[in-house]
Amino acid sequence: MTRDSRPTALDLPAVSPLPEATQKYFDICQDKLGLVPNVLRAHAFDIDKLNAFSALYNNIMLAESGLSKLEREMIAVVVSSINRCFYCLTAHGQAVRALSGDPMLGEMLVMNYRVAPLDARQRAMLDFAVKVTETSHRVEEADRQALRDVGFSDRDIFDIANVTGFYNMTNRVASAIDMRPNDEYHAQNR
Repeated sequence: MTRDSRPTALDLPAVSPLPEATQKYFDICQDKLGLVPNVLRAHAFDIDKLNAFSALYNNIMLAESGLSKLEREMIAVVVSSINRCFYCLTAHGQAVRALSGDPMLGEMLVMNYRVAPLDARQRAMLDFAVKVTETSHRVEEADRQALRDVGFSDRDIFDIANVTGFYNMTNRVASAIDMRPNDEYHAQNR
């Protein structure tokens, strides 16, 4: 297998054939997204790791929350911008474009979220995510209160922190193993 056909720079063994449940999951991704995200392909060398990753992602990004799917994707992009994670900037930048219907918003968040036309709630949310990413040890009650002041509940603050933490973790893994985004992401929703 050449580097160009692998989702990462690592030469991990492929599970073949995939277990039935995993193949079904990949087929759903193919049908809904038109691709199987390379992050899933990268984890598929160990089905238990893939299942753990997928369960955490699905809980943080898709479960019921006071945060919209778009807001969670916005956090993913801004955190990934700070961490310079090529995979997540590409994949989640595309998700922001798709969910917002605004190709410029995705690009603004990738480059510098402060130039984006954000409302006070979104700005406070992203400012908090940036502080957690850059200096989490300096987060204080005033930072949480700033989120409450624009309408976030304590449950929402927990969710903002979890989305931020998840992408700080996955950015580091993706960068460490040179995970590459699917080529299809680059042209979608532009």
